[in-house]
Amino acid sequence: MNIMIAGGSGFLGAALAKSFLAEGHKVFILTRGSSVISGAQAVKWDAKTTNGWGHLVNEMDVMIHLTGRSLSSWPWTSKTKRDFKDSRIIPGLALAQAILEATQRPGIFIQASGINHYGLHGALADEATPPGDDFLARLTVQWEDATKSIEELGVRRVVLRSAVVLGKGEGLLSLMALPVKLFAGGPLGDGKFAMPWIHIDDWVGAVCYLIANENTSGAYNLIAPVPTSSADFYRALASVLHRPYWFPTPAFLLRILLGEMSVLVVEGRFAQPKRLIESGYKFQFEGPREALFDLLG
Repeated sequence: MNIMIAGGSGFLGAALAKSFLAEGHKVFILTRGSSVISGAQAVKWDAKTTNGWGHLVNEMDVMIHLTGRSLSSWPWTSKTKRDFKDSRIIPGLALAQAILEATQRPGIFIQASGINHYGLHGALADEATPPGDDFLARLTVQWEDATKSIEELGVRRVVLRSAVVLGKGEGLLSLMALPVKLFAGGPLGDGKFAMPWIHIDDWVGAVCYLIANENTSGAYNLIAPVPTSSADFYRALASVLHRPYWFPTPAFLLRILLGEMSVLVVEGRFAQPKRLIESGYKFQFEGPREALFDLLG
């Protein structure tokens, strides 16, 4: 297959590209730079228009939208929050326009989103749960809506509401493990809120499964099936790293230090991958200890 990835130079895009290339597919990465994973073809774009690359859509079987500035960018100023929106919505609109203009359209479009779609509080969420009304939830709604028009063109669209993706030496895991390695690991706030996560192998595996399974469409929660609290996660992390779990960090201190960004570490709603499991996908890593041991043990 010919597969085009917008956002293919980042942690998730590179992992997907490696998997696709290993299976013999051709990978085209939309990029504003020139450096892409070996074996993939770089395609220049401005992330705003279809100029110079739109014609290639006629040759694509799969298109994937992963672009978006990392939410770990600190501090969350008004400009930063605007960048979070623009870096997700504007490229999505350009991708949707390219498909609209194409004479031969891809069979499937993969749209990235976040598990924070469901808000910060409430009962266990699944894909049918309405979106929340906080900043992150509204951001996911706008991100998803940017490419919703593709469905009216007859293209199968799958939305990935992803949890924090854990990878060896990649993503947020190294940062999360640092205080534990320095013997300062412990609960963040009361530790009772959700810590949504998924192993990189399951994230890539689920994406590939959803692409291959033509009966799938709509939103899917890409999150480990075992509900994990922050305390559960960091206790498992400390155990795998053979470090103590004892140094609590008060929630009020994190809110002072991080400002609005603190919602990422002291609040969170539990969610489940209901539709993914019902579709038949089998997780390789269901609980945090086995996932963390594979990545760090």
